[in-house]
Amino acid sequence: MSRTRRTYWKWLLFVSAAIIFTVIIVYSNKLIRKIAAEERQRIEIWAGAITYKTQLINETEKLFDSVRIEEGNQAAIFAKAVKKVADASLDEDITFYQDIISSNTTVPTIIARPDGNIDAAANVPDSVLRKRNIRELGSAIKEYDSLKLPYYHRDYVMIYYKNSHIYGDFREMIENLLESFFQETVINSASVPVIITDSTQINVIAAGNIDSSVIVSPFKVNARLEKMRDENEPIVLDWLDHGKCYVFYEESSVLKQLRLFPFIQYGIILVFVLIAYLLFNVSRRSEENRVWVGMSKETAHQLGTPISSLMAWTELLKEMPVDPSIPEEMGKDVHRLETIAQRFSKIGSVPELGKADVVELIDNFTKYLQTRISSLVNITFEKPDHEIYLNLNKQLFEWVIENLCKNSADAMNGKGDITISITEEKDEVFIDIEDTGKGIPSKMQKRIFSPGYTSKNRGWGLGLTLAKRIINNYHRGKLFVKSSVIDVGTVMRIKMRRPR
Repeated sequence: MSRTRRTYWKWLLFVSAAIIFTVIIVYSNKLIRKIAAEERQRIEIWAGAITYKTQLINETEKLFDSVRIEEGNQAAIFAKAVKKVADASLDEDITFYQDIISSNTTVPTIIARPDGNIDAAANVPDSVLRKRNIRELGSAIKEYDSLKLPYYHRDYVMIYYKNSHIYGDFREMIENLLESFFQETVINSASVPVIITDSTQINVIAAGNIDSSVIVSPFKVNARLEKMRDENEPIVLDWLDHGKCYVFYEESSVLKQLRLFPFIQYGIILVFVLIAYLLFNVSRRSEENRVWVGMSKETAHQLGTPISSLMAWTELLKEMPVDPSIPEEMGKDVHRLETIAQRFSKIGSVPELGKADVVELIDNFTKYLQTRISSLVNITFEKPDHEIYLNLNKQLFEWVIENLCKNSADAMNGKGDITISITEEKDEVFIDIEDTGKGIPSKMQKRIFSPGYTSKNRGWGLGLTLAKRIINNYHRGKLFVKSSVIDVGTVMRIKMRRPR
């Protein structure tokens, strides 16, 4: 697959993924906004119900107060009627007061002598009716108000009275209603986090759908209240038992999770696309590797026969009356071809690495190469004055140096200077090949290592690709363009780690 076609498929995959992401985000956001609007509507309905129920409770409490006052008045009238009957003269008409006393069917009343013995009781439980002395009531007597009245020849009588059981039942009903309202406010049907505070908006009265660890920490509570206040204006309530209160609330946990859902989807799809892209690259590289290995093995095999033949012809020439330098130079070239065949045979298999002096290797190779390239190209090796050992495969490493030098010579159109230098750091060695050629545009500096890329009219575009594979894959180093300036030259760098 050509590079242009691969680039096309990569962009097609990227654009498709972008379209999918956009559709998901837009649709999810639309759905979330709809759910948020519905939840806000439920909260507003719930808040309205709270407000109306608060008004109902306040009105009921007012009615309750009216009943309590009315019963107090009835008890006072009853006590006054009893007192009037006791104080009345023999000829006074007390029928009206007797009617008031006899009509009492709701106010609990106990009449006792000075010594506490009970003379009569009305509207009280059977347990009180069985008592003979007021002291037997114990602490329950505190529930009664008392009235001391003179009575005929006796010194006085005590009348004990309290609010009726109707009032008590009514009071219990109100308290249950308040408690029910309180619970409904906290455990709301909208299932949103709620905090109810007093008028200071600091002290918490109750909370619902809130982690208990937040409530026990004043710092966390204040932070949560600030967050709720930023999201929604608190609802103001007027409770008789607590005065002015504030209901703080925020979005439900379900809605918050839904807001994160598009990003989770985005992440999952991104991971899926990334994995697909990596698998595509691995598959492509595996296919390229098979092509490289097959081509290399076949090249080495095809070179084997002519090399053997040339070696025989060289030996034959040595026995003929010819200039001795001819078979000698031919022998060097035949040896060179044999080396090239060995290089190709090593592609695709794990090469054997051994410690070698890279200074000596480059020095010997540049001397050989200088005689086989244009005489207008000058190769200079600025070699250090000491040996530098690296883990190398000599045949493959020489191949890299050869490819880089030949590319430099081509970039100079067969005329210029090539300088090879070595610098060292603590754990790394850098080998720079610098030329005075036409330079490489910055946008092309990565593409030059791609298979098939070449700037020559003739060439397969495989030299730099093979060189990079040999350094990066087999020697665990790096080959890259260190610098390049148009019409000034290029510096290629090989970075290798020292053997441990």
